[in-house]
Amino acid sequence: MIQRFIDRICRLFVILMVACLALMVVMVFGNVVLRYGFNSGITVSEELSRWLFVWMTFFGSVVAVRNRAHLGTDSLISRLPVMGRKVCFVIAHGLMLFICWLMFRGAWEQTVINYGTTSAVMEVSMAWFNVSGVMFAVLAALIFIFDLWRLFTGQLADSELVGVRESEDEPAHAEPAPVAIHTAAKEQA
Repeated sequence: MIQRFIDRICRLFVILMVACLALMVVMVFGNVVLRYGFNSGITVSEELSRWLFVWMTFFGSVVAVRNRAHLGTDSLISRLPVMGRKVCFVIAHGLMLFICWLMFRGAWEQTVINYGTTSAVMEVSMAWFNVSGVMFAVLAALIFIFDLWRLFTGQLADSELVGVRESEDEPAHAEPAPVAIHTAAKEQA
């Protein structure tokens, strides 16, 4: 049930990211054409594009957390036994939950502080700008808690304990390709 909710939210966020990007391109390109061609412009174009960019970034961050697509290294983790990977998984997720708490607290404080403040051009409450951080922190924390729950209930495969991929060509949660070990004797034969 939680997995389906997370998957649906991520699909919705992908659609919203496409819409944000399309609107930004249309507004910025239209504004450039209007300024240079007709000496006028769309007043809200710059500010709305900036807001859409921030929201698109946080939507994409939630999707990246879900797909484990953020940067990372597995040099140590991939060499550990399964129990060591599990311990590192719990520690890493605990630290990420702490970061989500810090982001939530900071974004919430900014939302409350800026609730009565309006943006310069659109005259919309700046709380809508800052609540994007709250949304990210809550949804990312939900994903991390769900991953921990899957680990503690035995539903998380051992291949999912390493949270990064060697390349984008490799599918998520795939087993790494076996490494061929050659000895000098085999190479001479």
